[in-house]
Formats: sequence, C-alpha cells, structure tokens
Amino acid sequence: MSAAGVSKAVAALFIALLLAGIAGCTGGGGSSPSSRSSSPSDTGGAADVLAVKIDNVAPARPHTGLERADVVYVEQVEAGLSRILAVYSSDLPPVIGPVRSARETDLELLRQFDRPTLAFSGAQSRLLPVIDRAPLDAVPPSKAPGAYFRGPDRPAPHNLYLRPERIPFTASGVDAVAELGLKVGALPPGGEPEDSRTVRYPSASVTFTWSAGNERWLVSLDGSPARTAEGGRVGAGTVVVQDVDVRESDFRDRSGNNTPFTETVGSGDAVVLRDGRAYDARWARSSADADTVFSTPDGRRVDLAEGPLWILYAPRG
Repeated sequence: MSAAGVSKAVAALFIALLLAGIAGCTGGGGSSPSSRSSSPSDTGGAADVLAVKIDNVAPARPHTGLERADVVYVEQVEAGLSRILAVYSSDLPPVIGPVRSARETDLELLRQFDRPTLAFSGAQSRLLPVIDRAPLDAVPPSKAPGAYFRGPDRPAPHNLYLRPERIPFTASGVDAVAELGLKVGALPPGGEPEDSRTVRYPSASVTFTWSAGNERWLVSLDGSPARTAEGGRVGAGTVVVQDVDVRESDFRDRSGNNTPFTETVGSGDAVVLRDGRAYDARWARSSADADTVFSTPDGRRVDLAEGPLWILYAPRG
C-alpha cells in the first residue's frame, strides 16, 4: 500500500474509533431504536438471557432501555416499594438503567432460565455469598467496572447505568419468553373486556391501560405515565398479574427494614391481560428448577400477544 493509502486507512480507523467512543458515552440519555445492537448467538437457538435489576422509584425515572426488554418482572422490596428485573435476549440496547441492588427473590425467580447473566449494583453483604453460589453469572460493577458508569442527570444511587456490550454476554436474538416455555399465539376465546388494571403494593402501584391504536397496554408507575428516555410511552403486549405469598426474609437493608421474599414456587390465581381483554388463569411452579405454567381454569395453555411480557408479583390478600 502506498504512503497515501496508509494515511487514509489510519484516518478512517481514527474516525471509526472516535464515533464508537461518542456512542458509548451516551450516559443516561438512552438510545434511539435505530441503534439496536442485538447479535445472533452460536448456542443453537437457546435463549441466553441478561437480567438487569432496575431502580423503580420516582428519582430513577425515566428508565433507559427498559422498553426493549423481552420480560419485565415487578416485585415488592423494602418499605413497600417496587423494583424491576428486566430480562433481555432478543434485543440488547446500548445502555440500561438505572441499575440497583439484587434481592434474594431474584435468585429463585431466575432459576427458570438456563444460567442467566445477572447485572446489579451490589447486594446486602450476607446475600453476596448466596449470589456467588447461585446458578447464574453475576456481573456487578466490582467484576466489570468498565461496563458501568454514573450519569450526570440525577443523584446517586439513581444514576448507575450499564453498557451491556462491555460484559461477557451476547444477545441470542431469541425472545427470552421461549426459555419460560411460553409462546405467542392467537387470541383465546372468552375473557372479559378490560380497559385498565392497577396492581398495588404498600407504597407503589403499576397501572396498565389498553391502547387499541398502539396495540399495547400502556404502563403507568405510581400514577404517572412510564416513559422511555426519549419520551415515548412504555408498553406491554401481555401482562400477567400473579398472586403470590410475600413473607419476611433473613435479610434487612441499611435502614433496618426487612427485605421481603416473594415465593415464586407454588401455585395460585393469575390474571392475563392481552388485546384489551382479561382472562382468569392459574399459575403453577413445582420447583425452583421448573418453569411457571400459566393455564386457563379449564386447563388450556395461555399464549401471549406480540410484544414485551410484564409479570407482576402481586401480594395475596
């Protein structure tokens, strides 16, 4: 190659690296739909998943990258608040957050997936050894410091974000619901028309309002519309409200509040929202290693609508 050709190649490489650096420093501002970075896996179609623990109090909103999760779990934490566990596989946004600490509930919940990767900000000191023994790949900031950064637009602890491309995980391109034994299917018969459904926790609430125009259940958190970092509405294709037992655990937060444990093994009632209708259902999970099976009262399998699946663990009674 001539000297001029070498110079041009070096200049092109420099520009590419500069643009990559700019893209990686988007901070808490989020990403546009055109910047999707999912890539196929060589695992033969198995849906390797990334689970990210996400803050869900008002100072942590709007969330970044939540709208691109395949599955979104909502669970109760200390002081009656709620927290989110978002699961990614078909699509991996460049930035996700704000990232917060893990809970004991997450470990049993995630046994439904085949050795998932768990991204979280940390955990109560007595819980850390339990996480290390769990059948998952834990990636907190201490193990991947280059993958996390603090955004300048809000105070700590609500400003920690993850760049998933910097951790040892590759999105498979397969929807994570496949690992749960669920699939998209036709609208089942029956059900009742439903415009809105609210799930309440002692100090938090999540509301889903059907939008026929968007073919989505639009999400509101604590009475305010949930929005993406770019300002759009967060929506779900299917919502499952799963009645569960919530009890005290052996762990407490820094303020001495007991950390509740949500029992995701067992059985109980559920409501499935899809296509503007509500369906009574039952859920059953025989062991921590088993999938959760959702069925109608007459034993038919519950299929999903296209779009993200939200599962809310609603305290019984």
